[in-house]
Amino acid sequence: GDYLVTIEEKSKATFLRAYMNWRCMSAGSSRVCVRMVGHKMEESYGETLKEQMSIVEMPLSDPPLCISCCPVNGDLLVGCKNKLVMFCLKYLVINQNLTVLDFERSLILHIDNLIAGHIAITTELDVLILKLELVQQSADGTEPCAHRVSTLEKPVDGGPSTHTLQLELDEFIICQKPVELLGEESKLCEIPVTLESTELPTEDTKHFQVQYLLFRRFTPDQSPFGFCEETKLHSVQLLPVYQTAHEETGNRRELLSLFCFFSLPHVGYLYSVGKLVELISTYQYSEKSEQAVLTPQFLHVITSENLQCFTVRCSAAAARDEDPYIDTTVKACPPVALDVCTLRMQLFIGPRAICHFKNHIILLTKANTEDITERRKPTRRMLSRKADSIKSRTNSESEPGWNLYIINTVSTIQLYREMVDYSRTYENVKTESCIHLLSEAHLLVRAAIMDPSFLKSDEKEELLRAFRESCAALGDCYSRFDTKDYHLALPYYRMSGLSMTEVLKRLVSEGDEIQTYERGLIFYLTHSFNEDLNEELSKESANKVLQIFYLADPVQLPHILCSPCMRNVCPLTAVKYLQKIEKIMPSVVLTLTKAFMALKMGDLTMYEHEMNSYKETVLACGFTGQPKLLRQHKKGIVTPTEFAVHLKEMQPGLLVAATVALHENSKIELEEADTFFKMLGSNSENTIPQLLVDFWEALLVVCSQEEILQELLLRVTSQYVWRISNKQLPETKPLKTTEDLINSCNHFGLIFPWVTSVMSVGSPSDRDYHEDISKLQSLLCSQSINIASALPILEPLTEAGNVGLTIHVLCSTRLGKYEEAIDQLLKRCPYAAVLYAQHELKDDNRAVWWNKLLPELCKRTRLAGNDCPVLISSLKETLSVVATELELRDFLSLLPEDGTAAFFLPHLLHCSQKKQLT
Repeated sequence: GDYLVTIEEKSKATFLRAYMNWRCMSAGSSRVCVRMVGHKMEESYGETLKEQMSIVEMPLSDPPLCISCCPVNGDLLVGCKNKLVMFCLKYLVINQNLTVLDFERSLILHIDNLIAGHIAITTELDVLILKLELVQQSADGTEPCAHRVSTLEKPVDGGPSTHTLQLELDEFIICQKPVELLGEESKLCEIPVTLESTELPTEDTKHFQVQYLLFRRFTPDQSPFGFCEETKLHSVQLLPVYQTAHEETGNRRELLSLFCFFSLPHVGYLYSVGKLVELISTYQYSEKSEQAVLTPQFLHVITSENLQCFTVRCSAAAARDEDPYIDTTVKACPPVALDVCTLRMQLFIGPRAICHFKNHIILLTKANTEDITERRKPTRRMLSRKADSIKSRTNSESEPGWNLYIINTVSTIQLYREMVDYSRTYENVKTESCIHLLSEAHLLVRAAIMDPSFLKSDEKEELLRAFRESCAALGDCYSRFDTKDYHLALPYYRMSGLSMTEVLKRLVSEGDEIQTYERGLIFYLTHSFNEDLNEELSKESANKVLQIFYLADPVQLPHILCSPCMRNVCPLTAVKYLQKIEKIMPSVVLTLTKAFMALKMGDLTMYEHEMNSYKETVLACGFTGQPKLLRQHKKGIVTPTEFAVHLKEMQPGLLVAATVALHENSKIELEEADTFFKMLGSNSENTIPQLLVDFWEALLVVCSQEEILQELLLRVTSQYVWRISNKQLPETKPLKTTEDLINSCNHFGLIFPWVTSVMSVGSPSDRDYHEDISKLQSLLCSQSINIASALPILEPLTEAGNVGLTIHVLCSTRLGKYEEAIDQLLKRCPYAAVLYAQHELKDDNRAVWWNKLLPELCKRTRLAGNDCPVLISSLKETLSVVATELELRDFLSLLPEDGTAAFFLPHLLHCSQKKQLT
């Protein structure tokens, strides 16, 4: 809101007034109207209100002592002797062309013996921070308005009486011990608070409750000269910090963090009271302070002769509230606990009051003529919280010597430049002072960027440039200096937007001279190379990196050489460094890296020598130590290296084994492996290369995760089916035969005899795809694959001759549909029906022999007569099994009435003899 509130004193009476539309006075209008707060204005006053200033009288039962305005919503808080009164700002629409401001008294906070400053409340030595929270109304429509809290235990018996204490006031100074209570603990303070709602109850009535955030009690300063009565708190202030403005949010301001400052004469305290209540900074003054004002960038303090300026940590705390990536390898910010420092000290005669507006400091001074010695003479008195301790003031209007100064603060960019220039004086001595100064400069710029007016600032681009520069400068410090926080070089360089080449130019000297490289640079380079950056270093820069790691961290050199950033490195130089390291620290990864470099040089003799240094299984595991030997990422896509391409042609088995090892060690995902092998095959994206099928088959041997296992089974099944149905041969010879898979993998079972019998009379064309057919049948002969999930994949083969028959019957069997399977076999391949029954119809399924197979064979034999010897042979074998299993009476009941006795008689005799033997 655009209003001015004053506390005015006239004829020993104190008034609280708000001046609305006050800019009319500066425009030349002299018309003024006076109205009471909440007074209803008629529409007829509309035109008059537009052109005149309004004075709003705000009556209070107790004289107002201090006021504070909320910078977020314009509400007004008035402090009286024992209570706080809150007035909510309202916008009254008179008509479509006129909206006026008004206040509504909405809440009274009753405080025991406190003089209010804001929602942060202070007495001479106590500070209490409260938060008003909106609460839901209870079910019966009422809401308790009082909020009482438990208090610290007080002695009841055994202590001196009040009367006795009163008599001894001249002999003792009674002080309570210092206390600091944060968060929930602050409820234990001895200050109960009662809320009294003064709004008329409506549907929109707000209901509040009090949350205690902070309580702090101080003790007076004591010295050999006696009790110092000037030990009083002053300058209590709440400072909001808003979310960083963005183009999409426009002018909308969202509260991010809240800070509270208060001060004693010689020390000031800054607390964060937002998401977490904690002490951020303590300020020690060189002399007694009179007043202070806090801004997001600075703390301005006046003493009897000086205006002092200190740095603050509000932006550091707010940045961590805003961005969860602060204090990671992605982003950084100077710590909240960083020591504060004094920026400037300016001499003034008699500073009395100070306030801040945008980039201006407004300072009120008065030349002091009174005897300072007499004024500061210490007295002994009892510390009192009563109103009568407030001394009457002389009429200041009649006193000479008052001056008002408006001081323009130095622009953020100029001050930033000065701090950076000053930090260079410490640059060569490598002390923490350089980092401290650059951190202060960084926080200064960060605070300016977080300001809500940043988007409209003329310095917007300069501030952003300064922010990146400060990040780069801090990155340089943490890279060059031997500091415990060397790891911060990485996030600061990331925030600076500098490329790796640009960073190297800043840090590494030209020529071949030997430098000392600190841990920060090595940390930054190591992490940068381990990430998949789309930056390729020049040959000179890459060779310089070789030298850096050889001198500073030789163990990392093989890993660095595998980074895509080092593509332009001289392989001969790399091999020379690797050979030196191998003499001290040999490893499989180092040997593989030497082989990689030999490939780049085209030296196949050296390549073969290195690859023959270890067994193939050891080499395969060695790739897990550095997966980038085989695959790299370009723009988020997995691509094979020259090493992988060579292995595909010369040692495909090693390539597959290495990729399986990578997957089992979580170095490559299944989908990434698919892309890897597809790019190696250089086929169309829809074509599955044989090397990928080999990888799936090899992974089935070692995979133990059920979800991945079923996915792999379905993938290989789909590929087998596609090749068989499309009569497509693999482009390369498979690494494993069906027999190899059966011997090495539990998920490939022995092919059943009846399947072999069916396939023995198959089409000659099936023999061309024998491997795929047998692998598919072997999969279905095991118990691993989920048949219900595989049925849609197997659908294309259901009519594909004997292959389709075996697939159909195997699926029916796995689903428990034995009778359906027998029907299919009797219809298309009757000679295999008995073999099927002998293999599958056991234990609980033996009844299918006489309930299904025997009646079906009798029926089909009767229809075919003597023209189908296969059916007759199958019937005889079935009768032999049934005769063995059933009692004679049950067996007789199954025989056909029109059957030839001579045909069935041997089986009847066998059944009866079995009974006699039993």
